[in-house]
Amino acid sequence: MTASSSSSSSWSSPASPASPASPFTDLDRPPLSQAALTRALVRPGGLWSGITVVGRTGSTNADLAQAARDGARQGTVVIAESQAAGRGRLGRVWSAPPRAGLTFSMLLRPDPSPARQGWLPLLVGLAAASAVRRVAEVDVRLKWPNDLLVGERKLAGVLAERVGDAVIVGVGLNVSLRADELPVETATSLALENAVCADRDPLVRAVLREVETHYREWSEADGDADACGLRAAYLGVSATVGRQVRVELPGERVLTGLAVGVDRAGHLVVESDGREHTLSAGDVVHVRPRES
Repeated sequence: MTASSSSSSSWSSPASPASPASPFTDLDRPPLSQAALTRALVRPGGLWSGITVVGRTGSTNADLAQAARDGARQGTVVIAESQAAGRGRLGRVWSAPPRAGLTFSMLLRPDPSPARQGWLPLLVGLAAASAVRRVAEVDVRLKWPNDLLVGERKLAGVLAERVGDAVIVGVGLNVSLRADELPVETATSLALENAVCADRDPLVRAVLREVETHYREWSEADGDADACGLRAAYLGVSATVGRQVRVELPGERVLTGLAVGVDRAGHLVVESDGREHTLSAGDVVHVRPRES
């Protein structure tokens, strides 16, 4: 299926398109309209160059990675109603029943220097959190680098992967999942959090508009997270900074300490045994007071 004719994307998906003939008939989980999203989000001079909605695929990130190798334009977006092989950070599986969540990826070709591009996945996490807070009126916070939490339960995750000069950023957001549909006990959904809006259409529009705004400001500031206000905005909704954390590092190492900040490159700064450690990667666990 190719992107809508009003889009300038040249990417074609091998996945099956969403259509009225879809076998999924749950009226509480209506399909997304590619035409409506394209009309709302694709415009001259805007970031989004093409939006494709597919009924089912293995992984939207994998699909766009191949599209990037084939020369797809910046701003190509693929949304899947169902994923068979969705992935989260550190190789974890990300799954949800068809049309119960928002699963989409975007292709970006950032201009700022690679040294400043570490902020890109944090930028997308912040944009998603801002959109959810505004549209769904749920108090979402960010666990470094970009997990969306409600309390200590995970609502959404962001996965960024570099492909040549492109960065593919995927988002998985639990929208209407019931308790018995959650992939793990530590997850949650907008429906379970009594969100005022659990309609995927306005939610995905809001997320993509927030991404576009933050991405434009960040790019115009040549990736300077302080100059464009990105770092201050991120810290304002951080659930990690100020907390005792346990960070599982590559090589089976573990660092325990106080998360004291996020530096100019987007790295987490943890104070442990009187020293500050700057971390570019690692699995963060928030330590409850009784565990410290």
